[in-house]
Amino acid sequence: MFCPKCGQQNPETGKFCRGCGTDLGNVTQALSGKPVQPAPILDRRGRPVSWERAIPKLFMGFAFFAVALALAFSGTGRGWWYWMLIPAFTSLGAAVAQIVQLRKAEKGGVVFSSAPDSLPSNHSTALPPSQTEWAAPDPRYKTGDLVPPSVTDNTTRHLEMDSEGKTMTLPKK
Repeated sequence: MFCPKCGQQNPETGKFCRGCGTDLGNVTQALSGKPVQPAPILDRRGRPVSWERAIPKLFMGFAFFAVALALAFSGTGRGWWYWMLIPAFTSLGAAVAQIVQLRKAEKGGVVFSSAPDSLPSNHSTALPPSQTEWAAPDPRYKTGDLVPPSVTDNTTRHLEMDSEGKTMTLPKK
């Protein structure tokens, strides 16, 4: 299989491109005939975005806005009514952003379930395989070539060695 990003040839069972590191999981699934599951849309806290979470945020934003206006025109919240606009616009902004994301995903053909915590039907709770596939090391490099020399090695190689191979002292000049 060839990487769709850089064009380098990779093994058929490869998960990542050897050249650029692109995830080849979707390519492998498409070649095997399995349907590709779209990644769920997540909010900034990692929770899935759904209509059941976006609509209440929209109404909460309108509620805060209505309370702020009521306090402003009634005179009750003389010096602090405008502080109610902060949660109002925060909730409205978050709701509009989620609604835009959901509509964009639906136009792209992605359909989300109504339950936000539901898992895809092909979700498996099995553990990953115990053997991990590793790429073969490049024979051009040895481990010592990539590691800088030790400070201790550089300083102790100037010391004299006794007959038993133990370090003794600095050479006399």
